[in-house]
Amino acid sequence: MAQQATPVRRARLGRTLGPERTAVSGVVLLLPGGDEVSGRRPSPLLAAASVRALGRRLARAGRDEGLAAHVVHYRYRGWNGAEAHLARDADWAAEEAVRRYGDVPVCLAGIGMGGRAALRAGGHDAVNSVLAIAPWLPDEDMAAPPEPVKQLAGRQVLIVHGTNDERSDPELSFRLASRAKKANRAVCRFEVHSDGHGLRHYREEVLALAEDFVMGALFGLPFSRPVEDALAAPPPLGLRMPLAVGFGKSLRR
Repeated sequence: MAQQATPVRRARLGRTLGPERTAVSGVVLLLPGGDEVSGRRPSPLLAAASVRALGRRLARAGRDEGLAAHVVHYRYRGWNGAEAHLARDADWAAEEAVRRYGDVPVCLAGIGMGGRAALRAGGHDAVNSVLAIAPWLPDEDMAAPPEPVKQLAGRQVLIVHGTNDERSDPELSFRLASRAKKANRAVCRFEVHSDGHGLRHYREEVLALAEDFVMGALFGLPFSRPVEDALAAPPPLGLRMPLAVGFGKSLRR
C-alpha cells in the first residue's frame, strides 16, 4: 500500500466576528496565546476562546467604521525557537488580510505568546498598530540577541501588563518597550496593578483600553486622554502608566 503524504499544515483566519462586512476599512487580527515549545496543532475552539471577548468587543465597537476582526489559527501551538512559528503565522495573516481586503490598515492584537507574535510581526507593511496584552517574552540572555524592536518603527504600539503576572514577566515587557521607545515615539505601556496573567480583576478596564487604542489607531478616532498622555510622556512615565480603576465607564473622547 502506498504511503500517504503527511498533510501540509497551514495557518488560517477564522470567520469574521460579528456580521459580515460589505465594505472593510480596517482589520484586527487576534493572536491567541501559545506555548514556548510544542509541535502540536492548537485546538481551534480553545484558541478562539482566549481572544473571543476581545474580538467581540472590538467588532462591536468598529461596526460603523467597517472593521473586520478575525482570529488567527496557527499551524503549531508552540513558538519553537528560531522557527518562530506564531510570528510567521501572524505575518501570513497580515498578508492574507491584504489579499482579502486590499490596502486597509491592520492591527495585530495578541495575548500572551500571541503578544510576542504581534510585536515580532509588526513590521509587515500593512500593519499600522500592535496591541500586546500580557506578552510572553524570553528571558534576556547575554549570549543571544534581544527581541527585535526596529520593525515597530512607524507603528502605534500599546502593551498592557499585570504587575503580578507570574507567567509572563512584566519587567521584560517594560524593557522591550523602553528599547522600542528609543526608535519609535508612538509606544506606550499600561500597568494593571495587582493583576495576574489573565487580567481577570480588571477585565472590563483592559477591554475598554484595547477598544480605545484600536479604534484610534485604525480609524483615526481621538484617543482617550490617558492614552494620549502615555504616548506623549517620556520614559519611564509613558511605559509604566497605571490603568485606572473604572477606565472606560466615563470615557470622554
